Amino acid sequence: MRHCSVQVRGLLTREELDRYNALMEVGSYLESQSRHDLAYAIQQEVDRLIVPGIERLKEKGRQRDRDTEAYLSAKREAAEPDEEEDED
Repeated sequence: MRHCSVQVRGLLTREELDRYNALMEVGSYLESQSRHDLAYAIQQEVDRLIVPGIERLKEKGRQRDRDTEAYLSAKREAAEPDEEEDED
């Protein structure tokens, strides 16, 4: 069974995380019993389950980019009047 990243797991809701852990336990058991056909079905369900966490991680990154851009814009605007005074 393939685990998702720690960052994605951190953004899953409690309900999603409980379901994820239960599915991983079942999938690991099936793999230990060499029932890879059934483990594959469980892995597909895990992959669908973590999609909301992945989207939350992407949005978090986009928000960080927006915050960085706002900070840099504010810093540029604050520096512009100083440059004009230096030219006089």
